Amino acid sequence: MHIRGDHVELVVGGRLDVRSAADARTVLHSAVDDGVGDLVLDLTGLDSWDATGLGVIMGAHRRAGRCGRRLVLRGVPPQMQRLLVATKLHRILAIEGGLALESLPRV
Repeated sequence: MHIRGDHVELVVGGRLDVRSAADARTVLHSAVDDGVGDLVLDLTGLDSWDATGLGVIMGAHRRAGRCGRRLVLRGVPPQMQRLLVATKLHRILAIEGGLALESLPRV
């Protein structure tokens, strides 16, 4: 997993899983704490995430809310869109442009 960017936009690539969760959590929390306004998380280059990775994103979402900010997901890959729908997290998380729900199987 790699994350690059600043306190306004972060680009996440590779795998966001149990092995990379601690590093990702540290970077996301610093970005949330040190910035203002929306924090955009660009997931276009993300290959996969597991439950731990999803937990990191949800933790950053909650932390952003406590700081008066909003975490916005951009470029959510289709397989991850399906997971967000299956877990109903697409109703909670801000997703730029929404999801392509018509192309996703019903859950």
